[in-house]
Amino acid sequence: MKTIFDFYSKKKNNEKISMITCYDYSFARLINKSNIDVILVGDSLAMTMHGFPNTLSADNELMKIHTAAVAKGAPDKFIVGDLPFLSYRKDLNSNMNAVDLLMKAGAHAVKLEGALGNLELIKHLTQSGVPVMGHLGLTPQSIHALGGFRVQGKTEEAQNEILDQAQLLQESGCFSVVLECVPQALATKITQTLSIPTIGIGAGANTDGQVLVLQDLLGMNTDFSPKFVRRFMNAEELFLKAFNQFHTEVKEVTFPTEKESYS
Repeated sequence: MKTIFDFYSKKKNNEKISMITCYDYSFARLINKSNIDVILVGDSLAMTMHGFPNTLSADNELMKIHTAAVAKGAPDKFIVGDLPFLSYRKDLNSNMNAVDLLMKAGAHAVKLEGALGNLELIKHLTQSGVPVMGHLGLTPQSIHALGGFRVQGKTEEAQNEILDQAQLLQESGCFSVVLECVPQALATKITQTLSIPTIGIGAGANTDGQVLVLQDLLGMNTDFSPKFVRRFMNAEELFLKAFNQFHTEVKEVTFPTEKESYS
């Protein structure tokens, strides 16, 4: 994935899109060597990297720093940067400054949550040469308004509203849209309706792609287990084993050996 046109091509050819979050240089280097299509520098870094209870504590400077680190580690990947809470809900000058930071840090596109109130900005951004990815369903920046991390689109009215917003995002110029924690039937309908690709997380298998948080995918937090997450390894167990082995060998003076020492 080099440009937004690769997203369109994959949808047209019915090729699924893989996207995972990444927040630092070391993991970015590994992902750069993988087959993963897209990296999302998500505002979820407020939780995974900094220990906050939700994404609201991410700000422009934090997103800039992490985006720059990922861009250095993964020069061959398409990178999407999250616009943090309220950074795109101010005056146009402030909104554009937030976007400017992410793009100059190395993002190839930005992502923002919701449609209503954002459509004119999306048009302005796309007309300014900035690709925009939308995000509907469970929008974590609205966690307090939504009453928590809850599945969205449970009623027919709510489903119609999400579908309408997806169409508005497309009409405003978004090149793709993330659908988070919505019923599979709704995600399927949106995917079939839109000409731009959909990327699901907790939205079933019929979206044009899937995204997972890196730490969830690797099993780095076994205390967190939402229904939509599959752990592709148990990193927590492997890391603890390595840490404890290092501890033991230090205590037993079996590390370092002569081979690992300078003469």
